Amino acid sequence: MTQYMDFEKPLAEIEGKAEELRALARNNEDMDVTSEAAALDAKAKAMMIDLYKSLTPWRKCQVARHPERPHCKDYIEALFDEYTPLAGDRNFADDHAVMGGLARLGDTPVMVIGHEKGNDTKSRIERNFGMARPEGYRKAIRLMDLANRFGLPVITLVDTPGAYPGKGAEERGQSEAIARATEKCLQIGVPLIAVVIGEGGSGGAVAFATANRVAMLEHSVYSVISPEGCASILWKDAEKMREAAEALRLTAQDLRQLGVTDRVIDEPLGGAHRDPAKAIEAVGKSIQAMLKELSGKSRSELIDDRRQKFLDLGSKGLAA
Repeated sequence: MTQYMDFEKPLAEIEGKAEELRALARNNEDMDVTSEAAALDAKAKAMMIDLYKSLTPWRKCQVARHPERPHCKDYIEALFDEYTPLAGDRNFADDHAVMGGLARLGDTPVMVIGHEKGNDTKSRIERNFGMARPEGYRKAIRLMDLANRFGLPVITLVDTPGAYPGKGAEERGQSEAIARATEKCLQIGVPLIAVVIGEGGSGGAVAFATANRVAMLEHSVYSVISPEGCASILWKDAEKMREAAEALRLTAQDLRQLGVTDRVIDEPLGGAHRDPAKAIEAVGKSIQAMLKELSGKSRSELIDDRRQKFLDLGSKGLAA
């Protein structure tokens, strides 16, 4: 059953009526509701087009956080063959908020790493809602080192509200682990491609997204802080998150204009959760295209390309 967001309530009513008609027809073979249901479907599609053609930044945040949106595990299972998970940071523990391992994308052996939020109450608690602890970032560093040693491209799938801010995480060096992961992204001499598939929150996302190529799904978001956190700091009122979302310029479209992201990947009408298979396929094609762009570059060229990309940030879109 589709979970509707607040701004989709009128759409929910129309789609609900169409489903009720079909349910009545299933229970009564003499009833023909084909034309009535088709009319409601057409009305719902037109409403969805109207709703999604001009989503506000805050509504994009809601879509990016939708619980039925495909997550890292879904992308790995659908896009990669021979996935072999690698666990642990060889220091403290294995962080289930970060998953990664060796895999093949088509004929290309790669290292894939990503944040995993989970898809039900049990898995979300186990995955800490995609908020990695220091051991998660140290695991990612270990996997990037391994990929660098064997010349494997690294693909990261970013989907986190931010790194976990708990007491234990801070005691084990959360900020240092994030900084080391970001440093490692800049050091490796293999292609590094990042895709923001949902939320890209603060340093917890930057540690995976300091890449040669950064792509974002159409309704994903990427920002230094959540709109609620920003509103709490600036206005002492988390309810001003809509104004904060506007000010943060966190949408894929804004960040493409600013040069933070290199490409925006189209989502199915209504968001990736409406047609996960189609969204995943689009991400796979974009990853392959970005890998092709980077093929043939030497280790030094890849490192220089990546460093220059981030040195140039701030020089684009200043007039906007």
